[in-house]
Amino acid sequence: MLLFSLLIISVVSFAQEKPDSYRVEMADTMRSNGRIYVVVAVALTILIGLVLYVVRIDRKISKLEREK
Repeated sequence: MLLFSLLIISVVSFAQEKPDSYRVEMADTMRSNGRIYVVVAVALTILIGLVLYVVRIDRKISKLEREK
């Protein structure tokens, strides 16, 4: 129980806003220019493509298993 309480306290303390020394300048610059949305869109497109690929491969494997 003590370990769980300490874990919760550490998670809450890390969730607080970090001082300016921990800020990432590149992310702030990209956010101010609006480029961060392009990065997020590309990352989501890649992840969706990977998920669709895995689903397609799973269906093909299932079909081959049923035929065998």
